[in-house]
Amino acid sequence: MREINLSGICISIIAGIVPLLWLPAIPGINAIAVLLAVALCLLVPRHPACRYPGIFALSLCWGLLAGRESLEPYEKLIQKPVAAQVVITRTDGAQNHELQVIRVDNHLLFPPVGVALKGVYLPASVCPGQKWLMKLRLRPVHGQLNEGGFDSQRYALAQHLPLRGRMTEATRLSETCSLRAQWMRRVTAATQQLEWQGIILALAFGERAGISAEVKDLLRQTGTAHLMAISGLHISLAAGAGWLLARGAQFSFPAWRIGFRLPLLASMVTAGVYAWLAGGNPPTMRVLTGLAIWLLLRLNGRQWTAWEVWLCCFCGILLVDPLAVLSDSFWLSVLAVGCLIFWYQWMPLPPRMAGRKWYFRYPAGVLHLQTGITLLLMPVQLFMFHGVSVNALLANLIAVPYVSLLVVPLLLAGLVLTGTPWIDEALWRSVETLLAWLFSILARLPGQWLELDSRFLILSLAGWLAIVVYRLAILKTSPLSLVVLGGYLAVLTSGVLSKKDRTSWEVTMPDVGHGLALAVVRHGKVMLYDTGGAWPGGDSAQQVIIPWLRWKNLSPEGVILSHEHLDHRGGLNSLLKTWPKLEVRSSLGWANHRPCFRGQRWRWQGLNFTVHWPPPGNGNKGNNGSCVVMVSDGRFRMLFTGDVEAPAELAMLKERWQALEADIIQVPHHGSRTSSGGPLLRAVSGQAALASASRYNAWRLPSVKVIARYQKQGYRWYDTAHSGQITIRINSDKWQINGFREQLLPRWYHQWFGVTRDSR
Repeated sequence: MREINLSGICISIIAGIVPLLWLPAIPGINAIAVLLAVALCLLVPRHPACRYPGIFALSLCWGLLAGRESLEPYEKLIQKPVAAQVVITRTDGAQNHELQVIRVDNHLLFPPVGVALKGVYLPASVCPGQKWLMKLRLRPVHGQLNEGGFDSQRYALAQHLPLRGRMTEATRLSETCSLRAQWMRRVTAATQQLEWQGIILALAFGERAGISAEVKDLLRQTGTAHLMAISGLHISLAAGAGWLLARGAQFSFPAWRIGFRLPLLASMVTAGVYAWLAGGNPPTMRVLTGLAIWLLLRLNGRQWTAWEVWLCCFCGILLVDPLAVLSDSFWLSVLAVGCLIFWYQWMPLPPRMAGRKWYFRYPAGVLHLQTGITLLLMPVQLFMFHGVSVNALLANLIAVPYVSLLVVPLLLAGLVLTGTPWIDEALWRSVETLLAWLFSILARLPGQWLELDSRFLILSLAGWLAIVVYRLAILKTSPLSLVVLGGYLAVLTSGVLSKKDRTSWEVTMPDVGHGLALAVVRHGKVMLYDTGGAWPGGDSAQQVIIPWLRWKNLSPEGVILSHEHLDHRGGLNSLLKTWPKLEVRSSLGWANHRPCFRGQRWRWQGLNFTVHWPPPGNGNKGNNGSCVVMVSDGRFRMLFTGDVEAPAELAMLKERWQALEADIIQVPHHGSRTSSGGPLLRAVSGQAALASASRYNAWRLPSVKVIARYQKQGYRWYDTAHSGQITIRINSDKWQINGFREQLLPRWYHQWFGVTRDSR
């Protein structure tokens, strides 16, 4: 009988589950059943030619079923308020909680459904492990979708938190906190007076809520954020500590009782305890799954290659949790390990370095490791984080051994000995001192975070290319090939970095939630109309507009501010802080604002801007003082209306209603019934209407009646709540509208889940 190729099986399974990343929709159960029948038919003959396609089809079924299971709560739990028995899994003790729904109307749910409650105060003290009876109004996860932005829907599904909710009634069924929560409470009390308590709790329990914004920014600037939470590195250190303890204990055993299995099992136990301390969240459970697979391979007794172990762990994690394929942290971890294997095989530490004394060999080895991970992970880091830390190599050279060899061992000892008089205080003070020294060093390092745009994705592969060129000795064996390759790279680089002067242009409506922002883009320059909203600690410019501009390599040159309401001007200060020379136009009469009144015209990048409202000297403020602007290239016309309401619409029409004719209108006031009167819609006589609105907004916008009014007049309706970012591409007399969910990046995890239309 032919020996089973474990690597081939693993590759087939991975290939079957990875399509969850790009499928536009999850097929129905009937289609999955047909695919399952095909898979079984392929596996029955046991022929090598059928084995791997059969395993691929079977694993694809498994992944699709996992996707369907993640969507089932939308069909069962969101139609009406539910009485649910829940277990608190994570909480800040105030208004943000994560919970597992285990029963609904006395019916057991398996598996439990994850729910996140935001801004909800419970009627009694709360901690992880408690059981509550709650009356919940649940709704599907929904996030803003923009190019270059954070994908919150994908993240929520990867974390197994597909539902959000509001609590209307709650009764605590049990007061007892989980053992982990009690342990964390004791550590919190023991470190209450320490300046770096937030970092200690992050390293000990994976709780990052206590880390200040300044410290988070420093970690980002230095590329060391991965060290300040429970990660694969820390769980591996805990496993190593367990192995050493068991191996040390074996010195007291009789010789016939000493074996290699006990230290391996002990390492798994200590890793499991540390993962449990982290709350058993998906990232730590993935690490634990990988360690368990590695342990099984070691116990098998066969000598496995590094690539075989990597493939088995990769495959096993996806089998246990197919939705891990949606997690950025999963891909970062998997690819980091793969890159290290590649680096050590293709670029091993030179023998003259490896043979030196330990005090020379160890620093050289750390430098070698950090250089490899920096070069090879550059494309992944740029794709995920849209930038690189200039001093990440130097910072990690210092921080990785410092945290691994000093901070984490003392912290683990502190966790074990918390509550022991004198000893625990000395340990926590030592951890505090070490962290203070480390962050003092990190704060003094030169360099910062460097934002890079999408053009650099191809160039970031230069590290891989350099390794291949060096390792294959292309320079020595074929100098002409290197010249040709260099010429090709030069042409590619010049093409990527050059700015093409196109005759086309576009208008983008970013998804900023409840608010408004529009970007007119031409020749790599941008004119903004409104800047979205603001909230305590942030605004739409920081969260959406600036990341989008930088990722697209666009330079803003001006802002037109429709009116003074916060949901339209919220991001202005952040934009001016980033680009101080921005020209601002408005009808507000504020300092350094150029006027924006009826009759004014200007030309920008070959486009004509005409202001139709308000009139000069107009006393209207607020919505009816909105600056209404027409943008045109001579063929295509788009009308920006801000929040103008019916009285101002009628007054504007009395002057020159024929001048308002346009192809597309930005729906005034987010689709409120106080705007979009019939006379305006007939005067514009457009083909499409674009509304900026958020799902679940308190005003239930856009109004169903307003949508029907536009559609009755022959407009095609688009809104950011359904489509995410909306982009209009204009080329001469042709134009096309693309929504993020439908056209730009259609994925099953990007869809509008739940009922067809709601804003509750």
